[in-house]
Amino acid sequence: MTRPTPRRPSDVRSDVVVVGAGAAGLSLAHRLAAVGSATVTVVEAPDGPLRPPERTWCFWETGTGDFEEAVSASWSRLRVHSADGSPVTVTPDPFRYRMLRSGAFERLVHARLAQSPGAQVVRATAGAVRDAGDGAEVDCALPGGGTLTLRAGLVFDSRPVPELPPARTRLLQHFRGWFVQTATERFDPAVADLMDFRVPQPRHGLAFGYVLPLAPDRALVEYTQFSRAPLSTDAYDAALAHYSREVLGLGAWTVEAAEQGVIPMTDGRFPRRVSPCVYRIGAAGGATRPATGYTFAAVQRQSRAIAESVRRGRVAVPPAHGRRALALDAVLLRALDTGRIDGPAFFAELFRRTPAERLLRFLDGATSPWEEWSIGLCSPVWPMLRTAAELPFLRGRQRTAPAPPPPPPGEESP
Repeated sequence: MTRPTPRRPSDVRSDVVVVGAGAAGLSLAHRLAAVGSATVTVVEAPDGPLRPPERTWCFWETGTGDFEEAVSASWSRLRVHSADGSPVTVTPDPFRYRMLRSGAFERLVHARLAQSPGAQVVRATAGAVRDAGDGAEVDCALPGGGTLTLRAGLVFDSRPVPELPPARTRLLQHFRGWFVQTATERFDPAVADLMDFRVPQPRHGLAFGYVLPLAPDRALVEYTQFSRAPLSTDAYDAALAHYSREVLGLGAWTVEAAEQGVIPMTDGRFPRRVSPCVYRIGAAGGATRPATGYTFAAVQRQSRAIAESVRRGRVAVPPAHGRRALALDAVLLRALDTGRIDGPAFFAELFRRTPAERLLRFLDGATSPWEEWSIGLCSPVWPMLRTAAELPFLRGRQRTAPAPPPPPPGEESP
């Protein structure tokens, strides 16, 4: 992938330093540059082991979004297959489900930053971040050798946290996907399969297929588990081969590319403020929705709010998800982890009984208490109530654990 050559810093001092140039870092830099009330320096990792391969982000939105030029595909219809094979197809109008590849997103944002006189990108490996006087400093190692210290009034760090926060429940969403081309037309480009439970289920947790058609003969086909530990690459490939051959009936196919990743699903609370002038953003700042793994849309909300707070001179990193949403996610995660609810049946019934537009707003944390109550009635009531009643007594049971390593390629799955 060809990337624009980042500008070298004209000065080591700026109003804001953003550490990391993934979805969260570039989104915030883009918002700050658009507002124009602060100079911003982005620290982007040089080519090498710290730069992840190209990955995919998925989200839903209405109308034309800010990154429409980089969207590679979108769908107006979504489908879920229950374990017995019965499909539920919904049209969540006015939402569309969109796929964004990281390479296209990076090129678009880089081009926009290049047009902003107050923005610059430094290609370097970020090291320690520390408070210094009335701001903060970031130590950087330059790719050709040598060091650089960036100084700013504010630092927003999007790098993965070294360890996960204490939590009552901790699962992983782990997956591997193939970009396949089939010998004949096998896909319906109008429908995205969000969850296909016609796959063997693990002893603990749940598993499903995920299909995003790109053309009648091309698609991203993925195998996903919600469980406590990831699989080996060989195990993912075996599951993908079974799903593609036995469930989807793809016939002959060619794998053009692959992606694989791990997303923590935890009710632990991620601190957003590290020190008076240093904040965490993105997944490191709690932007990942605990019960689904979706992050990109929450990153956009968080970035807009931060940029507006910087413009007003009252800096804050708001929570990406509301308290009610996080409380409901904590109940669901615990119920799944204990096996009190049947995961495939729960999700299939949720899509079958809840209006699609309302369900997507719920996943974005934009529903009213009454709507959330009605969605709750679509779930196994007594197991969920029992789980909600025990959660307050489980605090502190799990000690802090290392965070999973940053995934190679990554995709946000439901």
